[in-house]
Amino acid sequence: MSATILYYFVISLLSICFIIFFYFFLKNRFFKKKIEEKEKEANRIIKEAERQAENLLKESQVEAKSKLLEMKNKFDIETKEAREEIRKEKDFLSQKSENIERKIDRLEKRSIDVLRAEKSVKDKEYSITNKIKNYETLIDETKKQLEIISGFTVEEAKKELMKKMEDEARLEAAKQAKIIINEVNETADKKAKKIIANAIQRYSSSFVAEKTVSVIHLPSEEMKGRIIGREGRNIRSIEAATGIDIIIDDTPEAIVLSGFNPIGREVARIAIEKLITDGRIHPARIESVVDSVRKELEIVMMKTGEEVLFDLGIHGVHNELIKKLGSLKYRTSYSQNILQHSIEVANFCGVIASELGLNVKIAKRMGLLHDIGKSIDYEVEGPHAVIGAKLAKKYGESAKIVYAIEAHHEDVPPESVYDVIVQASDSLSGARPGARKESMENYIKRIEAIESISKTFKGVENSYAIQAGRELRVIVEGSKISDEGSLILSQEIAKKIEGNLSFPGQIKVTVIREMRSISYANKK
Repeated sequence: MSATILYYFVISLLSICFIIFFYFFLKNRFFKKKIEEKEKEANRIIKEAERQAENLLKESQVEAKSKLLEMKNKFDIETKEAREEIRKEKDFLSQKSENIERKIDRLEKRSIDVLRAEKSVKDKEYSITNKIKNYETLIDETKKQLEIISGFTVEEAKKELMKKMEDEARLEAAKQAKIIINEVNETADKKAKKIIANAIQRYSSSFVAEKTVSVIHLPSEEMKGRIIGREGRNIRSIEAATGIDIIIDDTPEAIVLSGFNPIGREVARIAIEKLITDGRIHPARIESVVDSVRKELEIVMMKTGEEVLFDLGIHGVHNELIKKLGSLKYRTSYSQNILQHSIEVANFCGVIASELGLNVKIAKRMGLLHDIGKSIDYEVEGPHAVIGAKLAKKYGESAKIVYAIEAHHEDVPPESVYDVIVQASDSLSGARPGARKESMENYIKRIEAIESISKTFKGVENSYAIQAGRELRVIVEGSKISDEGSLILSQEIAKKIEGNLSFPGQIKVTVIREMRSISYANKK
């Protein structure tokens, strides 16, 4: 029994061993086959990679050759251009060197001439020194003889001589001044008249004359009482909100607004007109309407300033300056609207600058901003030219423009031709017929002041202000004032008028001298 079991066990064991051997045998063959396939695939991939690498290498070589060729062409072109520039520079330098050599030759010739001249001057100087010594000796001897003959000391003779020389020098200076002024006037006056006439001809505009107070017409007399309000509450509210005085008098259906602030006066006018139209007039409503009108007016001023800058072709102005420029629409001087005056001055400056071959844009900018100080001169103390210069500097205008603004009324002396152009254009705009108005009382006072100033000078017999005070005719005594002295007198009178009076435009001073010789023939 045990032998049979052992037999089957051995047989089973051998079978298992055979199966295991056969399994590993088959597996080994299978893996070998797989490995061979993988090796074939790897070899195929390697060959494909080598083939692609060869193709890439060929393509890169072709591309490198094309790039190299392109770089070579570019290098050749740049080299050719560089050589051409070097050739031009070389020609230029050679020409320069030739010019320098010619200049050196001329300088050498001049130096030789200078040396000769110096030698000649030294010889003359030596001769003159000897002559001076001889003259000094002669003068000393002459002085002694003159002292003996005349009875004057040297000091007394000097004083007398100096006095005569001073009188002669004054007379000679006046003669020369007259000749020079006549010559200058013949040329400069023609040129100036031509430029100004051309400027006036090329620019022509209307002016806007406004009153210094605003008058509001009312629909009825009853409206005056409503504006005043119970116990004056409404009128006090309007005055407090706008800073403008409201004058209610016996004028039928009208009230007057008075105040130094033109913007405030305009705000008050529009606000009152809106309140009259609306019909609701009480303190709370007044404050609301005034605030609303003030905001609307700021928008209008900004828009007005932008339109002016656009029309004149001026750019890069600060927004605050644009607003201040727009506010000049409500400002007047001698009843001339300042914004219109500024536009006119800007155009005159542009035309004159164009005639003189200068920068038209800079000249126009100076002319437009020259009176910008008048937008706040009722708030700040000082001349409007100085205020305007500070305002322009604050908002980034260039130093040249700031100085032109400050110099347009000679608060500082003019430094450039642009400053003089602004002064001339300002005078031209203010002095042209119909541009400005003034009250009869101020006009008469100015005429009297002009005439009285001229009469303070010695030798003046009478004086008359003519042509609305734009010319002063001064009649002098012929025995006291000479022809040359009349020239000096006219200049002195003009300077005194400039220093003591304020007036638009300019005043021409004409001195008239008449010499009368009278003789009588008696019958024997």
